[in-house]
Amino acid sequence: MVTQVRCCFPLLLCIVGASAYVETISGPPTTSLQSAPNANLTFRNSGRQRAFRTPFTSSPTLTAVDWAYPNRPGSTIAMGPESASAAPTERVLYSFQGDSDGDSPYGGLIADSSGNLYGTTAGGGTSGVGTVFKLSPSGTKTVLHTFAGGFDGYSPLAPLIADSSGNLYGTTQVGGASRCSLGCGVVLRVSADGTSYVILHFFKGGSDGALPDTGLVADSSGNLYGTTNRGGGSGCFGDGCGVVFKLSPDGASYTVLYSFTGFGDGGLPSGELIVDDRGNLYGTTQLGGAAGTGVVFRLSPGGTETVLYSFCSKPGCSDGSTPASGLLADGSGNLYGTTFLGGAPGCFGYGCGTVFKLSPDGTETVLHAFCNTDCRDGSKPAGGLIADRAGNLYGTTYLGGLSGCLPEGCGVVFKLSTGGIFTVLHSFTGFPSDGSNPPAGLFADTGGNLYGATLLGGGSSPSSCLAFNGAPLGCGTVFKVAGTGFVVPVAFAGTPGKPNCHGQSVSALAKQYGGMAAVAAALGFPSVGALQDDIRAYCAGG
Repeated sequence: MVTQVRCCFPLLLCIVGASAYVETISGPPTTSLQSAPNANLTFRNSGRQRAFRTPFTSSPTLTAVDWAYPNRPGSTIAMGPESASAAPTERVLYSFQGDSDGDSPYGGLIADSSGNLYGTTAGGGTSGVGTVFKLSPSGTKTVLHTFAGGFDGYSPLAPLIADSSGNLYGTTQVGGASRCSLGCGVVLRVSADGTSYVILHFFKGGSDGALPDTGLVADSSGNLYGTTNRGGGSGCFGDGCGVVFKLSPDGASYTVLYSFTGFGDGGLPSGELIVDDRGNLYGTTQLGGAAGTGVVFRLSPGGTETVLYSFCSKPGCSDGSTPASGLLADGSGNLYGTTFLGGAPGCFGYGCGTVFKLSPDGTETVLHAFCNTDCRDGSKPAGGLIADRAGNLYGTTYLGGLSGCLPEGCGVVFKLSTGGIFTVLHSFTGFPSDGSNPPAGLFADTGGNLYGATLLGGGSSPSSCLAFNGAPLGCGTVFKVAGTGFVVPVAFAGTPGKPNCHGQSVSALAKQYGGMAAVAAALGFPSVGALQDDIRAYCAGG
């Protein structure tokens, strides 16, 4: 029997650390993006999954796969640019009200080309077990689906994805089939207007997998790929250590591609998968590996798993441990991500988390260790990364930040430059004027504004939402951070290395924007020549 509670966070989430602050910190320098033995691998399906030069489109579909992944941020919302020279400013776009309105948004956001935001809450709704919601640019929120619990599924903890028709796809951690004590979770589809809700797969536990708490990716045929946190075997205290699965678009065909053992191959997969142009899947696990604290893995189309890195391979776990999110890839095949623990000493000896880079030859580099001297730079990143055109990385931490907001801080939004400079863009202050504790990553619009959700905080806190020592914590928020300097990458239609790459890319952009001059202006290039240079570099595999 699978034991489960309504908690989606990584192991040891409640382990907390100290606090203090430096606004801008000099971190270890990163290397520039360069060619590598597997530089011909092209990552697709999302912004934090694709090459730095190519994560964005301006419509809700991706040319390569005809799917939208704007929360990571494969599709961007069409909004005007804001000055990058101004100090970053954060604004709460919506405060969840709890009860039927929903509370506790765990899985991050996606957006359509009209600027509507979509996401899920793990609590609230008419049955108190979660919702799927839409938030318009004017701030009008609509509940598209309220989970009924039981067979219907409940507690969605992962981001959504969307197909070219606007249908939304996701998972719930529990509910569905009753073999698990609360149900083993489901894969679901919701229409863009909320009038249709379909369960595509009921997880059954055992070899089938159970408790999916990460999102989905899709191939060009619409097949869905994802992971479950449990099931798949007898390891991990008898509940199974999780599986990687494939599901046909209509749900008729379900295949377990790999079952983790919890030993050297990893266990309890965390974060969404990414896929390269050869069909290999990449991801992370929270457990397993050489030290039992998680791995980065690759899974071939034939089902062969390769551990690319085992965390805690260095003394004191200075290389990080327990990754809680998925990966980002650059055009040279380097992988980037975060670990929830490890890094610098602190957080009761477990470490407060890292940002890391993994090169194609398996060399891991810590780009930033949180709480190195204090925790005002953030602590315990639970979400993944996105990158701008220059290769700067952006993300969130679940804890840390300014003192006075919860015992261990309410989290931050951060930027890590290619030169290794770490900057706090916003420190959350919590209820009642701000959000707190972002559990997922960010996405960006075409103006370079960053969007995300916080688990707690906001201006409303009925008894149905969380409290700490009797003090209200709020029901969660949707937020926007402007003035960050984020320069939007560009999606080029051509395929690097192909003879028609340049022409195909130019033609698609000119058609979309009404001429190359309009493209350069809309995407922030100083001239058409600079845009052409970027296209040439992309097509050359740069």
